[in-house]
Amino acid sequence: METAPFFDDIVQGPVGGAAHWLKTADGVRIRVGHWNRADAKGTVVIFPGRTEYVEKYGPTAQGLHDRGYATLAIDWRGQGIADRLTPNRAIGHVSRFADYQNDVSVVMTHLAALGLPKPYFMIGHSMGGCIGLRSLMHGIDIQAAMFSAPMWGILMSAHLRPFAWGLSSLSRTLGFDQALAPGQSEQSYVLRTDFAANMLTTDQPMFDVMRAQLNAHPDLGLGGPSLRWLNTSLREMQRLSLRPTPHVPCLTFLGGQEAIVDPRRIRNRMANWPAGTLRVIDSGLHEMLMDTPAVRTLLLDETVAYFDAHR
Repeated sequence: METAPFFDDIVQGPVGGAAHWLKTADGVRIRVGHWNRADAKGTVVIFPGRTEYVEKYGPTAQGLHDRGYATLAIDWRGQGIADRLTPNRAIGHVSRFADYQNDVSVVMTHLAALGLPKPYFMIGHSMGGCIGLRSLMHGIDIQAAMFSAPMWGILMSAHLRPFAWGLSSLSRTLGFDQALAPGQSEQSYVLRTDFAANMLTTDQPMFDVMRAQLNAHPDLGLGGPSLRWLNTSLREMQRLSLRPTPHVPCLTFLGGQEAIVDPRRIRNRMANWPAGTLRVIDSGLHEMLMDTPAVRTLLLDETVAYFDAHR
């Protein structure tokens, strides 16, 4: 296995982390990072959200390590330092949402090659929650899952939804689908947004950490999505909404102040998940694993207790 860059200077994770390059079945190079633990009770596979990268989950990996678990996190295709899929690396792009399952497949093989201990668990945040739900429907080897603000719908006003569908579909027909979606920026969200206006976290120190990471390693940064990403994500979320819930134990966290993904879609899915539990964190925004120490501790304590109960 080929060693990949691993940015220890920003990671804030357990000692001994490492990263590798993986090549998917369709020829895309992605990056994974892992933190092992000799006596681990199992391994938590983190499916990050759009724009995220391995090192951002160092504090989560530390919390899981302290509670007895090994961790692996992914740079999905088109983000982090995995292969970018358009000439303009600032634009988040994917040809088909199903392509992310190629990333999942090679990651699951890599888990075994590394000898990371079973059982395997999943944490899926935002876009990672969309990818993760599809993976569970495909029968991925996951004992139980935790979703944080899963992207099972995108929050947008009723009058914008037809426009988003129409323009993004037209872009595929007319060949301008690699263009930045309207209203988006090529600059990373945390670098162009003041803390007071951000929709991710209520914790100023964590927001500053996210900024510092991108300033230290600009190649990790990513701006808004392409019209193609928007269209294929809308199609995927619609398809998922029509499929039955997988028979996997699931704990889902939703912030009471969520303003990015659609809370209604999350509530509807969890209301019909027989082996599922929905926890609403009243003060929570979109990234509760990157929030105040109290919120992060609550999520990790409840997640690990849930995983322990389903080992």
